[in-house]
Formats: sequence, C-alpha cells, structure tokens
Amino acid sequence: MTTVRAHFDGHVFVPESPVELPVGYVLEIPIPTAEPSASPASPFAGLLEQLEALPVNSDWPADGASQHDHYLYGTPTHA
Repeated sequence: MTTVRAHFDGHVFVPESPVELPVGYVLEIPIPTAEPSASPASPFAGLLEQLEALPVNSDWPADGASQHDHYLYGTPTHA
C-alpha cells in the first residue's frame, strides 16, 4: 500500500508530490473523523511538535545545552 500526502484546497485534493497514476484512476480516500490539527505556523513549529513527540531519553545529560562544549570536545565543565 502506498501513502500519498495531500491537502484539500476547498474543492479538490491536491497531492504534495507527483503521483504516478493513470488519468481517471479512482481512489478511495479515508477521512479521519477527528478534526485535523491546524498546520504549524512555520516549518520549525512542525519540527518542534515532532521532537516533543519523541520519548525522553534518561541517559541524556540535563544540562546538555549549557555544557555542550564539554560533551562535544571534552572541555572542563562550568557552573
């Protein structure tokens, strides 16, 4: 089964990328019953939503942002 990502422009469904189908090919498109979520304001907002959906890794350091030089390059940590 192939999945095609498309958006609805108010009249027709428009594929997000080219689709290799013959003209007149009939499709069944299941529509979820739940309201679709609003599209993110920017690509970064969408990325943030995807990152927040990832499970938390307890092995990651809690201070990774402030101590990134230490974790990447082995420099001394700072307070």
